[in-house]
Amino acid sequence: MFAFLDPMYLMIMLPAFILAGIASAKTKGTFNKYSRITAGSRLTGAQAAQQMLHRSGIYNVEINRVRGFLSDHYNPMNRTLNLSPDVYDSRSLSAIGVACHEAGHALQHANGYAPLKFRSALVPITQFSSHAAIFFIILGALMNPFMAKIGIILLAVGVVFALVTLPVEWDASARAKRQMVSDGIVMPSEAAAAGKVLDAAFLTYVAGAVSAILTLLYWMMRLGLLGGRDD
Repeated sequence: MFAFLDPMYLMIMLPAFILAGIASAKTKGTFNKYSRITAGSRLTGAQAAQQMLHRSGIYNVEINRVRGFLSDHYNPMNRTLNLSPDVYDSRSLSAIGVACHEAGHALQHANGYAPLKFRSALVPITQFSSHAAIFFIILGALMNPFMAKIGIILLAVGVVFALVTLPVEWDASARAKRQMVSDGIVMPSEAAAAGKVLDAAFLTYVAGAVSAILTLLYWMMRLGLLGGRDD
């Protein structure tokens, strides 16, 4: 029972594949476009994130350079803000937008933003469920239907994680858009361009949520838990 060979899987997942492709192309295209425009403040991404944090009274977040293209992330476990070289060192509007978005997550953490706390609590569970779900589903299909239901529950955890990620990412971008201007990181005339990078990146999280939901629906239908199929 290999999903990728199943015509039903391809049919159900097609919208997710299309949306993911559009989101990826839009994110890379928008980032590349505004990476050629230097911010008037001439701050690097790392400096912009630091200024945003300090203006908010946050001094206990370490800003690091990490490898990878757009591998930027905030780690609430050790309070580190990790920026890719294209963001950490660049003075572009793209770099500043991404860096301030990640600083927005640090602000969420400092302010006890509930969706971020919930998502952080789900991380270890989701890491397990994402690997174990298909194993349980296959066991259930071959041996015991109850095992398949456990797999479905594990997939549902991934859906919850993907959905709670949406307000977390949207809020971080909203904080970044406000404070980039109020903290003097970008000029008001530059804010829209920096914000477009964040809007494009948010589409990738929407695509991830759609993919998680459709994957869950596929397996529920394939196992006869929706639509009455039992083959």
